[in-house]
Amino acid sequence: MRKESSTNNINEKRLREMCGTSYALSIIGGRWKPTIICRLMDGKVRYSDLRDSITGISERMLVQQLRELEKDGILIRIVYPQVPPKVEYELTEDGLCMQPMLSKMSEWGNNHKAKYQKEELV
Repeated sequence: MRKESSTNNINEKRLREMCGTSYALSIIGGRWKPTIICRLMDGKVRYSDLRDSITGISERMLVQQLRELEKDGILIRIVYPQVPPKVEYELTEDGLCMQPMLSKMSEWGNNHKAKYQKEELV
């Protein structure tokens, strides 16, 4: 955790307030959040299915990322009162409307990666 009064923290907050792109990236940025959001685009997913569908993510990291996305209003956590416990995750309206943006980012990333991988081979 950074100090609230640190220059870095103040600049980050200021940038998020001034720039919509910076704000959006602060919500979905990171290694796992876009993948989690994409896995939920087709509807509700049980926690265990979500965990099993994302290769390489630790359980601790998945829980942390899910909590952050829930706090930011991107997904909801649904707990069913039964034994054994059943937990599902579902995107909110705000989460679902990210699909065009994430698709365009994916398209750009694939094109950029292909372009620069070709140049590295030369």
